[in-house]
Amino acid sequence: MRSGHAETADAPVLCAGVGARDGPRQVIRLASFRMTATDVGRPALGIVTSRPAAAAALTGLLCGRIAPSHGQLLVLGQDLTRLSGRLAVRREVGVASRISRFWPTIGIRGFVVLAAKRSGQRRSDRGLLVAAILDRLGLMPWADVQLRAAPPLIARRARIAAACVHQPELLIIDGLFDQLTPGDRVALARTVTEFKRDTAVVVIGKDADTMLLCCDQVVTEDDGIVLGQYPLPPASVHKIAKIPPFDHAR
Repeated sequence: MRSGHAETADAPVLCAGVGARDGPRQVIRLASFRMTATDVGRPALGIVTSRPAAAAALTGLLCGRIAPSHGQLLVLGQDLTRLSGRLAVRREVGVASRISRFWPTIGIRGFVVLAAKRSGQRRSDRGLLVAAILDRLGLMPWADVQLRAAPPLIARRARIAAACVHQPELLIIDGLFDQLTPGDRVALARTVTEFKRDTAVVVIGKDADTMLLCCDQVVTEDDGIVLGQYPLPPASVHKIAKIPPFDHAR
């Protein structure tokens, strides 16, 4: 995988006072955190949340699918408050989500091939990239098994393979650790740790203890607020007093 942008090697993600809306609803009120460099490999950040809406909003923000309603968000050196930045970062981010659409009868190899096509990989390169990621994740023996029929751990690895077939700079894992046995969580954490050698990783899920198996730092979303433990550089952000109250009824 590519080594990343030199100017963002220390902070692939910098989020300062960011908010996100889903229509009229304020899903994230204030998020301020940064990914910091590690002595070995790329950084991995865990974000704990029990709200599916918050997890979806954080994933959408970091992959450039949705725009922040306020605050400053830099991902891989791109300003995601601008449309040009969101379009640029989408090519450099891979998203592995437990809940996503796929053909009911598609096999694991076909699922990864489809992801390679959607990411715009050249046809001449596609076969090699698919074979390489299946081999890296130990999925070759399962390549012809339908995704829905595979054991949970294998299905989660297949989703990581699909997210990483285009060799992204940043991997976002949303909910893959949820509803797994303790043994499968440990095995999946080892997979994430292996990817940290060359890819920055953000893990979003419900269990902080599991994230500590593979993440260098873990922060928690609470009532629409995510605060990291490291100081952030000055940024143009909304004061909390100006942000609408969180609507718990929605």
